[in-house]
Formats: sequence, structure tokens, C-alpha cells
Amino acid sequence: MAKHERGLRFQPAGGTRAPQVPTGKKQKLTIERLANDGRGIAFHEGKTWFVAGSLAGEEVEARVLGAHGKVVEARTERVLQPSTMRRPAACAHFGRCGGCSVQHVPHAEQLALKQRMLAEQLQRVASVEPEEWAEPLSGPELAYRRRARIAVRWDAKAKRLDVGFRAASSQDIVAIEQCPVLVQALQPLMTQLPEMLRSFAKPQVLGHVELFSGSAIAVLVRHTAPLNDGDLTTLKTFCQKHDAQLWLHGEDGPQPVEPDQTLGYRLEPWDLQLAYRPGDFIQVNAAVNSAMIEQALQWLAPKADERVLDLFCGLGNFALPLAKTAREVVAVEGVATMVERAASNASDNGLGNVAFYQADLSQPLSDASWAAQGFSAVLLDPPRDGAFEVVRKLKALGAQRLLYVSCNPATLARDTVELIHQGYRLKRAGILDMFPQTAHVEAMALFEASQ
Repeated sequence: MAKHERGLRFQPAGGTRAPQVPTGKKQKLTIERLANDGRGIAFHEGKTWFVAGSLAGEEVEARVLGAHGKVVEARTERVLQPSTMRRPAACAHFGRCGGCSVQHVPHAEQLALKQRMLAEQLQRVASVEPEEWAEPLSGPELAYRRRARIAVRWDAKAKRLDVGFRAASSQDIVAIEQCPVLVQALQPLMTQLPEMLRSFAKPQVLGHVELFSGSAIAVLVRHTAPLNDGDLTTLKTFCQKHDAQLWLHGEDGPQPVEPDQTLGYRLEPWDLQLAYRPGDFIQVNAAVNSAMIEQALQWLAPKADERVLDLFCGLGNFALPLAKTAREVVAVEGVATMVERAASNASDNGLGNVAFYQADLSQPLSDASWAAQGFSAVLLDPPRDGAFEVVRKLKALGAQRLLYVSCNPATLARDTVELIHQGYRLKRAGILDMFPQTAHVEAMALFEASQ
């Protein structure tokens, strides 16, 4: 038997591992360029730094948020040499709050950044560019957000209720009483909400709060245990003062305190009213949403004798305006409750030429009964993971025109590869500036079948 060696040390095959940059360290950097997500890129001691709140050409002092391998994530603490492009942020909480990460970038450059991101994804993944680039579709860069989720957390050690938005790259809550991107109707609620919630006898039961602005103003309170009578009275008084509906979200899901109250939003160009409930997906930017629908109808150009398919239809945001033009609209959604809500919206608006169906849109559609007759045109508005299984079978439906509304350029580019393989060509594309002051990109792409 071999004799045991003692005190033997083994060297890893890969050699000595380079030490990681510690979280919290401050480092002076020169920013070389901007990444697609709006962060500055710098290079230092063999590592690539992604620095939030910086611009190309700037010298900054950055604080490390985290590091892995040769990548360091950081945020700007001080700007030592600013870019001539830098502008003052509209919000006093910029750099600490986790939202609105590119406020320091002029709006025109924000649009250009998003355009580059879309173009680079299409070129890199699909090796294609559209035959025509559309002008960016945008609206007001502030006071646009008609829905907001407010973080609420009881700090038992400090005996303090924190109310605000999540901090950048952290679970901390930044105390906020004003938010420049909220629509004006929600500003008074945002300003007075923290003080009201901190007056609760039992703030420990609070989960989060959501604010809504549409055909009515509403406040939704998520609670993990029943509210006591005094705290409920405080909430009701607050909502009465602001002429707002009160919704409570306990074990049974969101429910209005007054059973006959409803939420909704209007699509004025088409004289439509769409009802929704808290938890339903709606576009937070009313102006860009309306412009997006108008552009979608212009690009898709449904004719009065055509049958049109709307996939991932939600509440009917596209389907109902389409039904004002096309002979027949078939609208499909994966969530059964949304199908019911959309069908009710169609009925309430007197539209009898649109039918709604529930289907698993992560699977091919070829066996669906509603697909048997085929379609002249298709509109799809999938979630961030795209619609790969759906687009694989779209050509079999006979659609000559396909309009793809995307909230993720990466999955749009991936699905474009499949559409081109099926014989479609990318006719037109452009960005939708649904979230100004952020690097989030939404896009619209029109595909036409090759002759």
C-alpha cells in the first residue's frame, strides 16, 4: 500500500486565479463607448467595466456593484470630466433608484441608442436589415407612465416602513415621493402615499402598492394579512380625498372595495373603451400605445374583405381596432381570464366580427380549428421570450403580411431568421419608445411574403 503523503499542496490546472474586484471599491475610469443597455464601457487591468450613469469620453469615479470573471458591473459615483452630451437628470433620485437609467442622455440620443440596438441584433443574429427604416415612434419623455408599482417593506429592526422604488442592482428601497415619469394624475398620490402608509397601526401586513390612471384613478394595496378597521378607514379616506378607487389584494386576488367599480382606458381614435383589472397587462404609455396601434394598422393595411389573426391579443388592444377595418378578426391569447376580458370588451364596444380563443402559444398552431380557413394577415405581440414555435407555422396559414410587435430585439432577431427561412422578407422596421429615460427597446417589424 502506498504511503500517505502529508502536507502535499495541489496547484489547480488553470494556474493562479486572478483576484476579483471587491464590491464597493471605487475606481477612476475613462469611458470608451456605450453598451446597448446604455451603460458606459471602460477597460482597466484586463477587465471590462460596465458603468451605469456614464457617457462615452467621460472620466468617472465608479463604485463596484459586482464582479464575475473579467466583467465588472459598477455605477458612477462622481463625474470627473463630463461629456458635452451629458444633461442634468430630471429626477433627484437618478443613480440610486433602479428605474430611468439613461436620464443623463439627451432624448434624441436615447432614440439613436435604441435604434442601434435593434439594428445590431437584426444584423448579428439574422444577417438582415429592413428594406426601409421607420422613424422612431415616440411621445413625451416625462409624465408618461400611467401605472406604477410601489415597493413597501417593514424594517422590524429599525421599526420603520420603507416606501419607494427598488434601488439599482439592489433589494434596497429608495424613498421616493415624486417621480417625473408618472402621469400628472398620479403625482399627488405618490407624494402623499408614504406618510399615509406610515400612519398604519399594523404596517407589517403591507406587501406592495400599485397606482393606476385611466378612465379612473385607482390604488391597489397588496396585504399579507387582513387589514384592521382603523387602517382600512385610513385607506378609504385617502382614496376619497384623491377621488380614487380602492382595490385590495389578499388571498382572493385583486378586488374593488366598491363592487361596481371598474378600471379601463380609452382608444380615442377608434372610439373604444377597454376594461381591465389590476394584474392584467396593459401598456403603461398611453400616447405611444395609441400611436403604435395606428402605425400597426397603417403597416399591416387590413382590407375590408380580409380575415386577420391577432396572436397574444391580451385585452384586445390591437384586435378591437383591427375589427373596425377588417371583415373578420380571430384573436388568440394564452391566459383564459384575458380571453374572457377581451371578449367582454368586444361585446361592450358592439363589435361582432372578432372572436377570441385561448391557446398555448408556445406550441404550433396548425391543429387549431380557428386556423383552418387561413388568414390574409397576421399581427403578433409576444412577451419577451418571443414566438418561435408560432412563427414556424405562420406561412402555412397563408398570410402574405405579418406584423411583429416586439419587446425584446434579441428574440425578434431570432424569430426573423425563421421567417426569412419561410420565404418572408423584412420590409420595414423601427423602434417604439414605450419607456423613455430607460434603455428598454420595443420594436415593430413588417414582413411580407416573397413573390
